[in-house]
Amino acid sequence: MNKNQFGKKGWIPDRIVNLKGKTFVVTGTTSGTGFEATKILLSKGAKVVMLNRNPKKTEETIKTLKHQLGEQIDILSIEMDLSEQASVKKATAKVLNKVTKIDALICNAAIAQVPKQTLTIDGWESQMATNYYGNFTLQALLFPLIEKSKGRIVTVGSLGYDMGIKTIKFDDLNWDKDYTPNNAYSQSKLAQIMTIYKLQDKLKEVGKLDVKAYACHPGSSRTNLINTSGSFMMKFIFNLMKLSPLTQSAEKGAYPQLMCATEANLDQKGFYEPTGRNNWTGPVGEHKIEPHAKDKAVATKLLEISEKETGIKWNL
Repeated sequence: MNKNQFGKKGWIPDRIVNLKGKTFVVTGTTSGTGFEATKILLSKGAKVVMLNRNPKKTEETIKTLKHQLGEQIDILSIEMDLSEQASVKKATAKVLNKVTKIDALICNAAIAQVPKQTLTIDGWESQMATNYYGNFTLQALLFPLIEKSKGRIVTVGSLGYDMGIKTIKFDDLNWDKDYTPNNAYSQSKLAQIMTIYKLQDKLKEVGKLDVKAYACHPGSSRTNLINTSGSFMMKFIFNLMKLSPLTQSAEKGAYPQLMCATEANLDQKGFYEPTGRNNWTGPVGEHKIEPHAKDKAVATKLLEISEKETGIKWNL
């Protein structure tokens, strides 16, 4: 990779100017990178709409943020379970009702490494339902407000997109055969990233170049992601890793999504993440994206299936 465009230290939040008057919608803000991103956005004067599934945890999070940043912070909380389409649709209706613009939608929430095949209420494999279909519906329904603000969609992907079958298993999306936690997770993250690059093409086609879509990866950050949904062994391994130099703080893990949400003139074609060893830690900048994430034929088929499955069409 070329040397980091942001210099030796890479991108850091000091580059964010005053965000007063700007509105950011962030999913999964009660811990980890979502919490840290929210805290930094609020500290720069932004309004943040938090979308979380657990009201009690959300309440505690708001108390913590007010304690750390002051009572004056502009924060709005809406309950949403990304794994259930009805919940996503209900939450987006509330967002559309309560805010007049969205400068960036940051799709940060995810689940990972679910040990056994689990189907959601909508009949989809849980990682695909949460990480992919939930975000697909959220992005499509909030698009009018993002377009109004000439805003951005930021999807927090994972290097997991390159650690599974490297395509979409259209003949068995739910993994009724050969389910493994990693392959199902990898497919959901590939689908998530693929949709961003497909959206870029579609926006170009219809001449809506004011709206931008970005994909990034937080690196290996000390968060609760694996503890939330992984198997006992995965939790054991990851909690050991947290003690090693192979991981970084959740705050640093938030830098790629913050950069994609705020940095002016950032090239959409890139994939943004830590650029150190294994791309787990290190200065944040652009990194190459593997060709299978931009496979146009697969992305087109995925879009058609997604519109059919969710009943939601991108209104471009």
